[in-house]
Amino acid sequence: MVRLTIDGRQVEVPAGTTILAAARELGIEIPTLCFREGFQASTSCMVCVVKVAGRAGLVPSCAMEVQEGMQVESETDEVRSGRRTALELLLSDHLGDCMGPCHAVCPARMDIPRMIRQIAAGRMREALATVKADIALPAVLGRICPAPCEKACRRGQHDAPVAICLLKRYVADVDLAAGGEPYRPACEPPSGRKVAIVGAGPTGLAAAYYLHRRGHACTILDDHPAPGGMLRYGVSEQALPRSVLDAEIATITALGALLRLGVRVGQDVAMDELRRDFDAVFVAAGKQDQQQVEALCLSWSARGPRRDSHTYATDLDGVFAAGGPRQSKMAVRAVADGKGAAESIHQYVTGREVTGPPRPFTVHIGKLRDGEMELFLSEAAADGRVAPAGGEAAGFTAGEAEAESRRCLHCDCRRAGDCRLRDHAAACAADASRYRDERRSFVQHRQHAQVVFEPGKCIDCGLCVQITAKAGERLGLAFIGRGFAVRVAVPFDHTLAEGLQKVAAECVAACPTGALAFRDAPAKPG
Repeated sequence: MVRLTIDGRQVEVPAGTTILAAARELGIEIPTLCFREGFQASTSCMVCVVKVAGRAGLVPSCAMEVQEGMQVESETDEVRSGRRTALELLLSDHLGDCMGPCHAVCPARMDIPRMIRQIAAGRMREALATVKADIALPAVLGRICPAPCEKACRRGQHDAPVAICLLKRYVADVDLAAGGEPYRPACEPPSGRKVAIVGAGPTGLAAAYYLHRRGHACTILDDHPAPGGMLRYGVSEQALPRSVLDAEIATITALGALLRLGVRVGQDVAMDELRRDFDAVFVAAGKQDQQQVEALCLSWSARGPRRDSHTYATDLDGVFAAGGPRQSKMAVRAVADGKGAAESIHQYVTGREVTGPPRPFTVHIGKLRDGEMELFLSEAAADGRVAPAGGEAAGFTAGEAEAESRRCLHCDCRRAGDCRLRDHAAACAADASRYRDERRSFVQHRQHAQVVFEPGKCIDCGLCVQITAKAGERLGLAFIGRGFAVRVAVPFDHTLAEGLQKVAAECVAACPTGALAFRDAPAKPG
């Protein structure tokens, strides 16, 4: 047996054990990409590096065997910097979109591509769950949103963008029109925490929706006779039928949100009283409510209340704010602010550090080169944008919605939610553009019935090569070429379908970067 110390903790392991395995004995998780238990270490990614006393530089923990008395450090600034550099070098040659362009620009960060695939498959309940994971009022926004997502849609570079807003509206309308109970998300058990929300506009309503999903009770106070804020008092009935607005507000009150209407905070009830009676207060005032905001005694500067633009926290302990002079004209931004503030408030009332909503890590292909659009178009419907037969006001029929959804190019990564490269890059705050240079050409191999291979995401870890060899695949996968030109491919220019006949699923599971992915990844619940 060999004794060593890792991060000041002693451990005893058999001779021949790696530092990585010894660390895991202590419950210390060292990040890895190219390593997989039971396979030969390739040390190709250098993400698992650690510092060993007496040795120059950093060493890969997946291959370095322990020695008696070894002193190892796995979480120093030097180690973290080394891991970040390794990740940034890998990202410099990584070609793909973690998030589709539409998803990346959506203020609410709604997973639009997933919704579209669910609609195409006829899974409307799943599609609505995907939408409502990020947008509390989809039937409303489906009618009045200026659709920044459609402006970013890559399909628009070919003919016309996918009708994302109409699709979002369709799944919401189907739910509201259903004979049974409208979709009700799973909510966490009651936490015993109470939140006062000042303003029953889109920001306040969205905050209440997501706070109730977290188990926190909300009371919404508003000085108007009916809820909705600018949605009710600033948008025409023609653009937004009040029956639709009322129906969506009802899905929020059905979760338990209480409405106190005709109440002016600062006159009928004091801010100090709210702070005393509730665990947190969220001021979600629209443009028309500026006098009320000023009456709440928030600290103001020349540009508005002093609040953190990401966490929504103000100078008053337990008081959060959105809207006001910074309020965007886009209702989707207001709804996104409500969801983001709800996350910060949840962190506050549960005693956690208030960091605000997580910022998703993503990389982008950027502008397409000649011939690359054709690759995206090859499995999408060739038809132009579908126009609702009854006009925009009527919205899509089921057949129209499914036909339009099939125009999506599937720009997003099929493994974005299951990519260790992305997870580690986010955890290390890696800069994907730090070492960017001339990118390679976008390629997709789709000859396999279930699996897609994107060489631009491959880091040559060799796990799939080892898996196919171990399984006795007739052709399998192999390293082709030499030096910097080496790549993973099926030998002798055979197809992916010929190379992966036995262990395609195992290769997908082992791939750390999403280079190998199932063609139709199962949708995750919203």
